[in-house]
Amino acid sequence: MKAKTKNEENYVKQKFSWKLMWKQRYLLCMSVPFVIWLIIFRYLPLWGWTMAFQDVKPKSFGLSIWEREFVGFANFAKAFSDHMFFPTMINTLCTSFLGLVLGTVSAIFFALMLNEMRFLKFKKVTQTISYLPHFVSWVIIASIAKMFLNDGGVLDTIFNTKLHLMSSNSPLFWVVVTAVNVWKEVGWDAIIYLSALAGIDQGLYEAAKVDGANRFQRMWHISLPGIKTTVTVIMIMSIGGILNVGMERQMLLSNAIVKDHAMVLSWFAYTRGIGNNDYGFGTAIGMFQSVVGIILLLIANKIAGLLGERKLI
Repeated sequence: MKAKTKNEENYVKQKFSWKLMWKQRYLLCMSVPFVIWLIIFRYLPLWGWTMAFQDVKPKSFGLSIWEREFVGFANFAKAFSDHMFFPTMINTLCTSFLGLVLGTVSAIFFALMLNEMRFLKFKKVTQTISYLPHFVSWVIIASIAKMFLNDGGVLDTIFNTKLHLMSSNSPLFWVVVTAVNVWKEVGWDAIIYLSALAGIDQGLYEAAKVDGANRFQRMWHISLPGIKTTVTVIMIMSIGGILNVGMERQMLLSNAIVKDHAMVLSWFAYTRGIGNNDYGFGTAIGMFQSVVGIILLLIANKIAGLLGERKLI
């Protein structure tokens, strides 16, 4: 009898799944191009990870994967024993951690401020201006930043002193890069939090207002708890990509003085891999970033579940 009941439950679940898929058939059809793009550009290139276990030089490009020399984990050993690996790892982690904290806090704060604006035209203009830098090339952003931050730049002129923001071979460069990146992305990152805030029941605000809660109290006790799930999901995803600091901003904002604190793993892989024609070495670094990112993602997801928060998977 129990087996029969279990079979009936499975049948109902299967029937419900097919019924739901048929009901959402148009949405599923719309997702097909994205799935195809994902397979072509995200999953098929994973075949290239085989180069991490091979000695791949330009002369071996004409050879098939089975004709190239397999070297096992030699490329990983070479990467981990490189004198630049651990300083580069520290730069990557510190820059990424600063960006994660300051970027998230800034985006949430900016979204809360926009949500509290009552002049809709001013709100729309402010939001539009804030996310425009997201669409601007890092070449232009870096040029603008250097005009302000270089020795003798706009900030030095305003304060009538040498701040040495871009010529100090110290962790100060991490802060500078993070600040520029926050300025570039804060408006764009705030969009998802604004969407979450728009989904909060307005009746809660009205009830709190009747009870005498001021604007700050409404933000603290209603707005922030209302977007907690969104913040958790975004944080989990961000932790998974903590080693994927883009090298474009590091290369464009750095100079010979601060390069020791500007080098990150992606730039290190480019320099040692493509720059030295050692493609197996570069692939090994990229694979290391991806594997560690997956592990961190799973750990963050597990911790979120243990804390009673919404899990990503």
